[in-house]
Amino acid sequence: MTVQTFIPSAVKAASENTVTQPTHTTDVSIKKLYIETQGCQMNEYDSHRMADLLGDSHGYVLTDNPNDADILLMNTCSIREKAQEKVFSGLGRWRKLKEQNPDLVIGVGGCVASQEGDNIQKRAPYVDMVFGPQTLHRLPQMLDQHQAQVEKPKKEKIKLVDISFPDIEKFDFLPEPRVEGFKAFVSIMEGCSKYCSFCVVPYTRGEEVSRPLDDVLAEIAGLAEKGVREISLLGQNVNGYRGETFEGEICTFPELLRLVAEIPGIGRLRYTTSHPLEFSDDLIQCYRDLPQMVSHLHLPVQSGSNDVLQAMKRNHTIDVYIDKIAKLRKVRPDMHLSSDFIIGFPGETDEHFAETLQFIKDLDFDHSYSFVYSKRPGTPASELPDDTPEQVKKDRLAQVQQVIKQSSIDKTDAMLGKIERVLIEKVSDKDPNVLVGTADNTRLVTFIGDATWVGRFAEIEITEIKTLNLVYGELLNLEPDVA
Repeated sequence: MTVQTFIPSAVKAASENTVTQPTHTTDVSIKKLYIETQGCQMNEYDSHRMADLLGDSHGYVLTDNPNDADILLMNTCSIREKAQEKVFSGLGRWRKLKEQNPDLVIGVGGCVASQEGDNIQKRAPYVDMVFGPQTLHRLPQMLDQHQAQVEKPKKEKIKLVDISFPDIEKFDFLPEPRVEGFKAFVSIMEGCSKYCSFCVVPYTRGEEVSRPLDDVLAEIAGLAEKGVREISLLGQNVNGYRGETFEGEICTFPELLRLVAEIPGIGRLRYTTSHPLEFSDDLIQCYRDLPQMVSHLHLPVQSGSNDVLQAMKRNHTIDVYIDKIAKLRKVRPDMHLSSDFIIGFPGETDEHFAETLQFIKDLDFDHSYSFVYSKRPGTPASELPDDTPEQVKKDRLAQVQQVIKQSSIDKTDAMLGKIERVLIEKVSDKDPNVLVGTADNTRLVTFIGDATWVGRFAEIEITEIKTLNLVYGELLNLEPDVA
């Protein structure tokens, strides 16, 4: 499975991503697993771990063809409106596969599973397993339970539903992560305790729980030994990390970043998703002191209107956000900034939207995840009156996306003649003499080079702009191999 990194796009919401995995084998005698992943990078990470679990425990390998699979898993996301119906629609397609193959196992995980619980099996009785984000580590046991009861009379069968919140337990049972390439995601915390009025995360993933510091550092050190050079730290509120140390003290997120930067082999650090309330001065100083920190930050703000932010229960003002970005750009003038925007939140007036649009122009965002507000059942915002016509919301969204798209184009164009630090990731599929890498600002960079350089960092002078997300360059300097 290929994890989707943060791709500059002004027109694609993160919640609309659906990722499947590449076929690892064509041997029909091998048990095959298909995973459909919806939503955020946390779900991408979780899907990786599901594949690791079932691969290690039961020998399953990934396939990109659901028709070939022995197990179908849907890792769901509930960030958008009617997410549940989209899940049941997808399950309807899978039902036909199960009718053709009664031995096919179907499981539903993720946030919709957490919300719906055993209602999934009530509406779709052909679903065999339902599990939440915090209980995916119990998949092997659930599969064993399912297989054990296949031959039993129907009345003796039990519902395999586990959507509990056992804190951080799952990380104690997950196998060592597999390495694919030179980048890796590492989940450092689960859940969120901010309770924004529009958000379902506290209800589907639980409140914030941080992994112990030593566990995080050990996982990253192991990845570095296997050739990983770029680490992306993950969490719903990642910069709110408060991990317990071996001595029983608490390690903050800035302290964690400094410790990760000391691990040999780690040459680049990213993280997502962060919250303005936790974006401290200590974190800003990490950008001053640590060259491993990329000059790219995704810091969701959701709206440029204080009135709307108050209704969203974001607990900060626009001035606070602007002040933090000003401090950051003082120590990193080349910082590329991205964010999330919810357009058409209940009560958003023309004046509120105008404030948001001006805010976006003033902060000069590189790219964003922006979408029209979706009512989520069970959240406080779902009870707010919402009389803004849907077409007005869509028109506002189009304006936001056009402004950010143009800003992204301008920033890519501005790379011409500049020197970028690039992680060389692979040889081009089209030309064995061309290498492909990623710059700090997430743009793809191609240049003439030797295949033995893959996995190293290089300084590349940008000589040509090809597309919004692709530039050409020439090698200036190849950093020493840290392996």
